Amino acid sequence: MFKTICVDHVGIACKDLDLSKKFYTEVLGLSCTGEEVVMEQGAKTVFIPCGETLLELLVDITENNDGPIGKYIAKNGQGIQHIAVRVDDIQAAIDGCIEKGAAMIDKAPRGGAGGMDIAFVHPKSVGILLELCAPAKK
Repeated sequence: MFKTICVDHVGIACKDLDLSKKFYTEVLGLSCTGEEVVMEQGAKTVFIPCGETLLELLVDITENNDGPIGKYIAKNGQGIQHIAVRVDDIQAAIDGCIEKGAAMIDKAPRGGAGGMDIAFVHPKSVGILLELCAPAKK
């Protein structure tokens, strides 16, 4: 059994990370918490706290823009790429989703940005790419 805690972040696919950061910082007055490269996903990411939820700006860093973010932008344009909900037990959440018939992209947690363990639920199950996340266990 697992507990869903909150909306952790909203992942936003961007073509130009600097331009997007400039809008959120200079226009909206928010602050960035630093940039991180997630090689496994071929992306550079920056988190921007907005109240109790984070905005995660994502840009493709692969040579041919063929990572998950580049493919998303090529198909859909810039915009919300995923929603992430924080859970108390990532493996229990994965198992619970599978047990209830959800199509999972990940059957086991993997490392994500911000020191989180993550797993994705396929959009065909929930209408949007849904990330499950929990602080990585040391």
